[in-house]
Order: sequence, then C-alpha cells, then structure tokens
Amino acid sequence: NLVLCSKGIPQTLAAFGLEAFLDKAGCKLVFYLHRVARGVSLSTTCLLSGFQAFKLCPSISRWMDPHIRSPKCIVLCCFLCWVLHVVVNTFIVRYITGPVNSKNKSMDKIYLYCSSPSPGRLLFSVMAVIYTFMDGMCLALMVWSSGSMVLVLHRHKQRVQHIRSTRLSPRTSHETRATHTILILVSMFVSCHALAAILSYWITQIHNPSQWLRGISVLVASGFPT
Repeated sequence: NLVLCSKGIPQTLAAFGLEAFLDKAGCKLVFYLHRVARGVSLSTTCLLSGFQAFKLCPSISRWMDPHIRSPKCIVLCCFLCWVLHVVVNTFIVRYITGPVNSKNKSMDKIYLYCSSPSPGRLLFSVMAVIYTFMDGMCLALMVWSSGSMVLVLHRHKQRVQHIRSTRLSPRTSHETRATHTILILVSMFVSCHALAAILSYWITQIHNPSQWLRGISVLVASGFPT
C-alpha cells in the first residue's frame, strides 16, 4: 500500500496536469517513502518465501534451530529489513531537491512533479552497486526458495501417485495447484522487479526522459505490489 500510494498518487496527479502540488519537504518525503517501501516489500516477500521453503523442505528443517523457524524470528527479520532500508535510502533526502523548476530544467532530472540534480559519478556508482546487490540477492533467494518448494511438491506428488490413482475423481491435485501458484508468484516477482530496475536505470541515464517512459516505469514498478 505504501509503495502504491507514495508513487501512484503523485504520478496520477502529475499526469492530469496538476503542477507544484508538493513542496521541497513533500518531494523528499514521497521519494524516500517509496524507496523504503519498495525495498521492504522486495526483501520481506523473499524472506517469507524463504521461511516457507525452510518449513517445507525436510533436508533443511532437520539442521535448522527451531527458534529460527518461529514467528518471532520472522518478525525480527522483517524489522531488520525496515531498519536496513531506512538507513540505506537516507541519501535520497539530500538527492531530491524539490518541485520542478519550469525556468531551469537543463541541470535537473525531471520526475514530472519533483526534480533532482544529476548525482556525481562516485555517488551514483556506489548506490548502483548497493541497490543491484540487494535486489540481486532478493531475486536469487526468491528463485531458490520457489524452486526448492516446487521440487519438494513434485517429489511428494510422485510418492502418493499410486494412492491417488485408485480415486475416481479427476480433480487437480493439491501439489499441482500449489506449484502453479508458486510459479505464477515467482514469475511475476522476478519479471516485474527486473524490468522496473532496468527502466529506472535507463531513466537515470537519459537527460530528459519522456513522459511515456516515466509512466511505463511507474506502471511496471506498481505491478507486483498491486
């Protein structure tokens, strides 16, 4: 909800032609909340998928401490995700300067309703490495945990196949339905976040990105949260 509200509402207002509806503090707050919420949404989704895989896979559950699988551990990990992204994204408070200046757009990156100076090469490189590493780790964890759960479900389905073969009901098995759900989730997760990251990088490399490119970027970034 925070991802959708912090990005979707301002972008919609700007698309309808409303100008200067955010002051300098509002721009900083909106962009900061969006980056924090996006990071937390990305990492907690991967964490919860990982905990599901830990509980479902017998080979992992045997050597795991029961305390790690407890709900308290999940809550602690989610809290640490909030702390991590609150700290990592503090540079945005300085990076975003305020509303769009219609008199001088030559030096600014324009985001329809807010603007920012072009970051230095060192700052851009450091933040690009940090974001790429965190996003890559989350996507890799999501793919691994989903693949592990699909493999476990497939093996379980094969074990009980001879039992279900005696039934007359042609209904789809629970394992098949769960596998379809997992594959749809991980496919949407990886494709939406990967495409959004590519579009975001593309926008930062263009001096004055077009409105349709910014709109597509926002639409793709809002796809998985929606």
